[in-house]
Amino acid sequence: MRGGRVAIVGGSVAGCAAALAAHRGGAEGITVYERAAGQLADRGVGLAMHNDRYAELEAAGYVDTAMPWIQLARRCWYVRDGGAPLGRRVGILPFPFRTYNWGPLWRELRARVPESVEFRAGTSIESLEVGPDRAELSTADGRSERFDFVIGADGYRSVVRTAAYPEVRPEYAGYLAWRGAFPVERLPDPGLWPVEDCVYAVFPGGHAIIYRIPDGRGGHRVNWVLFAAPPAGHGLPLDSPTSLPPGTLTEALRACALEIADTRLAPYWGQLMHLTKPEELFIQPMYDFTAPRYAVGRLALAGDAATVARPHTGGGAVKALQDATALGSALASAESWPEALAAYDTRRSTVGRSMVDLGRRLGLGLVQESPDWSAMDQGGLEKWWQQADGSGAFGGRKLT
Repeated sequence: MRGGRVAIVGGSVAGCAAALAAHRGGAEGITVYERAAGQLADRGVGLAMHNDRYAELEAAGYVDTAMPWIQLARRCWYVRDGGAPLGRRVGILPFPFRTYNWGPLWRELRARVPESVEFRAGTSIESLEVGPDRAELSTADGRSERFDFVIGADGYRSVVRTAAYPEVRPEYAGYLAWRGAFPVERLPDPGLWPVEDCVYAVFPGGHAIIYRIPDGRGGHRVNWVLFAAPPAGHGLPLDSPTSLPPGTLTEALRACALEIADTRLAPYWGQLMHLTKPEELFIQPMYDFTAPRYAVGRLALAGDAATVARPHTGGGAVKALQDATALGSALASAESWPEALAAYDTRRSTVGRSMVDLGRRLGLGLVQESPDWSAMDQGGLEKWWQQADGSGAFGGRKLT
């Protein structure tokens, strides 16, 4: 199949990958609409990619060794134990993951998008109308354009998903993720924490995940995510998708994270929250949802627009890139739009559902119904993890 005009709503990692997929699939006219006007490369959050998923995505041409990364090898689980700096190590599990910095990863993907693709930053989509043979987008500045095919890569508040499935609403999971990252130069005694270690600092009702990420300039940053329920009277409107970007947290929400750091984490891990400046700290409430199908009519969904699974799965960015891989393959091999979209939906919808299920199971085990970590040892940890990830999908499912 060759030709046709494709619109991509959303220009982040999922959107850039979708643009590459549409180009490789034979589309002649591709326009990307990104509502943010600033540089997305300024975002500094960390993400991890399983080595096996990296190999699949490298073979598909979506990632490569030029994208800054750090190799991890093991996941070390710690509980607070008196005044011991690191706490007591419960056990160690293999962790063959590469870590990335979201901003530099986006910058590398954006650079790979062909110049023939029109990238419109600072452009919001106000409405979307879909007919049997076209889709029409209307932007906030009053412009309307028609396309043969629209890909929604616009995140968990997706305009495209709302047009396709207005009844699908993200469901709040009952707890938050406080997230922060800062230059590794602030870290005292870095030798206590090997670069290849991902840390799970666990406590009743939550945990922190801590690992290093590249800064995109040859150095490293400390990246951490703290999962726990918010304090009473937090004031967040959590019945609909929301987040608090860096520098906008209330003092009560920041104080809650610091209180957890001081009372539930071992000193070395708890200090990371204090070393994070307010402008480096943000909040991400946990939501679950997946669209019934990844494609309907002239619309397709990718990344968080299609499925939001909790970050415990270790496969969010991976799934977005896999979505693009599957979409590009479907477009390249099909003879019509309906055939391409049906093939894409078949490959990805079940993956989305399985990742949401995994996120819920891990959320129960790590936050909402966490075990007695103080009584846990290596054998108990291995058994617990086998039960928590019974499907073996942690890090993302194999790209088929």
